[in-house]
Amino acid sequence: MATILVVEDETDLCNVIRAHLEAEGHTVHQAFDGPGALALVERARPDLIILDWMLPGLDGLAVCRRVRAAHLMPILMLTARAAEADRVLGLEVGADDYVVKPFSMRELVARVRALLRRIALDSRGMGMGAGDELADAPAVERGPLRIDAAARTATLDGVALDLTPKEFDLLLLFAAHPGRAFSRTFLLRRVWDGDYEGMERTVDTHVTRLRKKLGGFGEHIVTGWGVGYRFEG
Repeated sequence: MATILVVEDETDLCNVIRAHLEAEGHTVHQAFDGPGALALVERARPDLIILDWMLPGLDGLAVCRRVRAAHLMPILMLTARAAEADRVLGLEVGADDYVVKPFSMRELVARVRALLRRIALDSRGMGMGAGDELADAPAVERGPLRIDAAARTATLDGVALDLTPKEFDLLLLFAAHPGRAFSRTFLLRRVWDGDYEGMERTVDTHVTRLRKKLGGFGEHIVTGWGVGYRFEG
């Protein structure tokens, strides 16, 4: 079972969510404002975060951005904003899914199960940092792109790609987590292991070179202005 952080300033709703998740066998932590959420992320290192959009102290979007600067755990946003632009904004800053209020607990639990299944698949050898053990990692396939993590090889339309180690790590990270936005700060910490902290231009340069090597397929690596990069498709 998973460790889940629920961030919701409506105490009654937060307690109801906690009760349903604990009934599923999960360990649940609660936060009722933005700063408290960030502190618990570092202390509890949850497997998944359920994050309300409207929070005191620091809103959910700001919390999401800060979490995404350092962590990969999935984020499920709760929002009363049903407009498409608002939902897209939440996904742009790094949320993995969203539920619009009012919602049923059955729907929320189902979304949580789906996200946990996904990270369970990711954990089967999908670690992307330098020095990770990838001997048993399955191949990642996105259309004509195939990445063999264990062999550290990538092909596009059956043709081998000539990638540097950092380009390979970036491509594997993007392709293994389609739709997820990665900040430059996170990429520096994850791919460069902190060696280039503060040198965000390094990320941009490597992504530009990677796109060129992918040709037309490079359009799948999308720039999210003010957020970072994500893989679409």
